[in-house]
Amino acid sequence: MGTGNWVLDNLLRALEIWSEKLREVMEIITFSPDEFKGGTIWKVVTGIHDGLKGIALGLLTVFFLMGVLKETADFRELKRPEQAFRLFIRFGIGKALVTYSMDILKAIYTVIHGITMRIAENGGGLVTGGVTLPDAIRQKILECGFLESIPLWIVTLLSSLIVTVLSYTVILTVYSRFFTVYMYTAIAPVPLSAFSGEGTRHIGVQFLKSYGAVCLESAVIMTACIIYSAFASSPPADIDPSLSAVQAVWNYMGELIFNLLILTGSVRMSERLIKEMTGL
Repeated sequence: MGTGNWVLDNLLRALEIWSEKLREVMEIITFSPDEFKGGTIWKVVTGIHDGLKGIALGLLTVFFLMGVLKETADFRELKRPEQAFRLFIRFGIGKALVTYSMDILKAIYTVIHGITMRIAENGGGLVTGGVTLPDAIRQKILECGFLESIPLWIVTLLSSLIVTVLSYTVILTVYSRFFTVYMYTAIAPVPLSAFSGEGTRHIGVQFLKSYGAVCLESAVIMTACIIYSAFASSPPADIDPSLSAVQAVWNYMGELIFNLLILTGSVRMSERLIKEMTGL
């Protein structure tokens, strides 16, 4: 409901957008991929995944033969039982990884999702997503005359624009990470088929590492949101009564935008941070 003051309404609208997007971030992080949007997207991903298994099994044989040719100078080496056994064990592992690729990816996601949820639980429920405008600033805005409201409108418009841009930057980053999980899941059988060849198995290893890193980004994002909420839940500094409405709003929004920049930067850097932590 509007307050009847167009400057105050503009500011409150921007803060509500931020609160709404932060709550949406929490929902996305805590959702399982097969539950998101009622599971409709997951059905499409599963269909692509299953459809690529046939191609992956063909590539499995190709990679296996490439490995055999690379490791054996001639086929007489294959007569050695230990050599043949080692090659076919590798083929069996590759076949199992392709066949049960969906179960493997689900297991990895479940473990990391559990880590994320444990972080949320130990955060003490700090992530509420709410940003409220202090009553002192609200009152100063309502007491402004027409002439004073002109520079105040410019300040609130600029502040609201920055807050709105940061809100959508955060949510787009989180959505991008979520859809990356879908893309990894959809094409998983193809890179996993590389495990059957000695010279190509690094492709499969790198794929699993990268998938785990993408899933682990949710833990970093959750941690960043909890730390931000600890800042946001701290009582605001007392507003100096001698300050004008423009100065009071500018000081408050400047501090708020600084905190939002820290959170946005942390969310945006989650991929880089995970890569540095895991050595990818």
